[in-house]
Amino acid sequence: MGIQVISRDGQPEYAVVPWEQYQALLVAAGRAPAPAPASVAPVEEDNATRLHALSELAALRQAKGVEPAALARNVGISPAYLAMIESGERQPDAAIRRALAWHLGVAGWSEPS
Repeated sequence: MGIQVISRDGQPEYAVVPWEQYQALLVAAGRAPAPAPASVAPVEEDNATRLHALSELAALRQAKGVEPAALARNVGISPAYLAMIESGERQPDAAIRRALAWHLGVAGWSEPS
């Protein structure tokens, strides 16, 4: 399982699991699967299977009508850092790439070649 444990003052406080695994845990506990969160945007069929190049970030953001400041805030980075990523000046780590993909509703990013 891909569990992330969040601790406070050295003690585990939360456990974060992927949605599919959460659903499986509910079924195993005899509870009906929970509906998908309303904040999850539907993923288009083409974007669900295709890994985009990180150089497409600005075009994807603009096509979705997302302002740079809003995307940066949602991902937890500064607008200046987002601008550097979009221009190719900086390569974000895997966690930021995942957050960007999630907030834009795309499958992810292909590795730079």
